[in-house]
Amino acid sequence: MNHLPLIIKREYLTKVKNKSFIIMTFVSPLIMVALFVVVGYLAQLNNDKERTIAILDETGMLSDEFKNTEHTTYTILTKDTNLETAKELTKAKEDFGLLYIEKSTDTTNIYSSVQFFSDESPSVGIMNSLEEKIEKKLEGTKLVKNGVDIEQIEASKTNITIAQETFSGEKTSKLDSWLKLIFGGAAGYLLFMFIIIYGNMIMRSVIEEKTSRIIEIIISSVKPIQLMMGKIIGTSLAGITQFAIWVVLGSVLMLAGSAVLGINLAEIQTPQQEMVTEVMQNPDFANDVQMGLQSFLNLPIANLVFAFMFFFIGGFLLYSSLYAAVGAAVDNETDTQQFMMPILMPLILAVYVGIFTVIEDPHGTVSTVFSFIPFTSPVVMLMRIPFGVPIWQQVVSFLILVGTFVFTVWFAAKIYRVGILMYGKKPSYKELFKWIKY
Repeated sequence: MNHLPLIIKREYLTKVKNKSFIIMTFVSPLIMVALFVVVGYLAQLNNDKERTIAILDETGMLSDEFKNTEHTTYTILTKDTNLETAKELTKAKEDFGLLYIEKSTDTTNIYSSVQFFSDESPSVGIMNSLEEKIEKKLEGTKLVKNGVDIEQIEASKTNITIAQETFSGEKTSKLDSWLKLIFGGAAGYLLFMFIIIYGNMIMRSVIEEKTSRIIEIIISSVKPIQLMMGKIIGTSLAGITQFAIWVVLGSVLMLAGSAVLGINLAEIQTPQQEMVTEVMQNPDFANDVQMGLQSFLNLPIANLVFAFMFFFIGGFLLYSSLYAAVGAAVDNETDTQQFMMPILMPLILAVYVGIFTVIEDPHGTVSTVFSFIPFTSPVVMLMRIPFGVPIWQQVVSFLILVGTFVFTVWFAAKIYRVGILMYGKKPSYKELFKWIKY
């Protein structure tokens, strides 16, 4: 009699009715959203802070470069104010700081005499903004002094965007590559995290059942392989349920938190805000947005969805069977450490190959080879697919993954059927090898 559906149902209900599972399901998104909202709220408070910076420019060349912004006001002091008086005035008015530009007849040396005085350490963003203004003005002054026409230089500046197109006529762009990279990276990273979190859950579940001795009763009427598969599938379904609740609950809490605290994530200022504003004001920005939308539509969405489902499920089941085998081989979580490294190494390797190789050359030899190795293919192939992988490669890779999963289940079941009834003995690799031959 096939007891697999009953075992899956039992495992699923046991997990979702567990108090710690219920608490973590609802508390985790609450904690994450609370952290995110608090960080956003504090960032908004910090960026809403208005600063006044006094400018003492003894050269008289740079004062005009400092224009007031939404959160920064520049107070230009007269040139006849000496430095000590300027410091006292700035402190008396409780301004944020004083930028002092010493008088010099040589524009080449002005940059070396610029100083900033303040009670608080200024942020990197503020100092970069001040330095950029001074550098831009001094560069222009030097060019004029050397007889170079600034207007001609500005007029001669040319931005080149090389149009990209495949031999089949499909238009692409650098933005396409970034979108593909984001999609592939997110899919690979999500699978990596899912395996780590729920693989450990499966392993702990096996250990708990083994130590409670209830397994001796269950194993008398159920095949070990059915019990292991039921545990893997039931825990996976419980994990998917928890993940879905996290997504929905997290989204609702994020919207509620933003509304209550008045946080507009789109308006949070950053040190690069001025740069972003300049980019948005660029006439080419609308074209870039349009190209971005076109790039999104160019993505192989249907291929991505199906590939994500197959490789995600295949990769998770493959690693879950190994986690279950480790759980059956040991009596407590402490003993699992010696067996975890061989499981985690290919997973970590897959992420590194995905980040450092697929990004640079998604169709290179290294990327292609690792997308066929079953222990790395779920992550690497998911990262490669947005860049366009022939269907036959995806099918072959998936079939190798399924075949390896079947072999791994057989291998894990050999360990499982012996290890699940073994108590008080710390297993070694040599011992596990003996169990496989039983």
